[in-house]
Amino acid sequence: MRSVEDARPCPGLSVPVVTALSPSGELLEDDQRAIVRFVVQDGYGADVVFAAGTTGEWDRISPDVQRRVIQICAEEVAKVNATLTSGRPVEAWAGVTAHSPKQTLENLAAAIAAGADAAVLAPLSIRELRDPVRFVARDVADLLDASPRRIPVYLYDNADIAADPTVPHIRTKQVKAMSRLDFVRGIKVSAPLKVLGNYTKAAANFRERGEFGIYVGNALDIFDIFRPRSGWLGSASARWQKWRMRGGLPVGVVAGPANAMPREWARAWQVCRAGDEERMAHVREVVEAFRAGTRQAGGKRTIACLKRSLLTRGVISSDAVAEGTPSLARPDAERFDEIFEQVRTLAADKLVATWVTPERPR
Repeated sequence: MRSVEDARPCPGLSVPVVTALSPSGELLEDDQRAIVRFVVQDGYGADVVFAAGTTGEWDRISPDVQRRVIQICAEEVAKVNATLTSGRPVEAWAGVTAHSPKQTLENLAAAIAAGADAAVLAPLSIRELRDPVRFVARDVADLLDASPRRIPVYLYDNADIAADPTVPHIRTKQVKAMSRLDFVRGIKVSAPLKVLGNYTKAAANFRERGEFGIYVGNALDIFDIFRPRSGWLGSASARWQKWRMRGGLPVGVVAGPANAMPREWARAWQVCRAGDEERMAHVREVVEAFRAGTRQAGGKRTIACLKRSLLTRGVISSDAVAEGTPSLARPDAERFDEIFEQVRTLAADKLVATWVTPERPR
């Protein structure tokens, strides 16, 4: 088995999958498996299936449901990988953050037992956790050391889910301290570009043991980060040069909207990395149209819109959200259906057919 020290951050598109729930709040296991297959798209979608993250409503479902989601996604990723005929295997990442340190460690143990390839931990979202560095360096490390298999851990920085709003972001010196641990391999950052830039600048110092991956959590930012000055594959812009000097470009993007449009977001990452300005503009028009549609359908109800889109595509049988998550009811649901149909038409018009998600799951 490959040692955790040799693990490298998986590049590409990470899809934080939604959790399939019945109207009564029960996990729909067959639907959850269908979501995994759908976002992978036979190798044309997700490089990472990220279970029980923010989009998966981790803080609004029970610990048992959270762990079962992790197990199902890990199992289904393994099945998918057995059928892929080309390309790098898809990885299954488990969101293990819970409201308490004890539950977080229990989730991590469950993720290891389920066969997850990595764990994602948002230390600032754990209530009553005063010292995130000590928690990771002592408690998480001790659990991994005692486990039959050690998996990489990726940090997660997101002010929207911070337990203490006065401490919205992990300090770079704390990230550097945690990066010295052999199992901490990167960080997902859902923050403004300025904050993300601070991490990339510091990342050069995080790499004392090897590669430390930065993942963009505000997915649309990749169009600005990788924007060339002119012409496809043209010379790098001043912004691109600045990011290089700050320690290197991000290795991947975490895109919640890719639940609904996995091929389009896989294409977005591909053309952004290539600096293909013309195709970047085409795919950006599509994904921004989807984002605008979720707002037009009655405010910020992204998770409800993602589930609605999967329902209309025939992937899942229920678009129910967890208690506490803003729902999408009539007439907003019908309005979103119309908008989503227009977005799919736009995708078919603007993109190469290979990178347009089929209307029905395979």
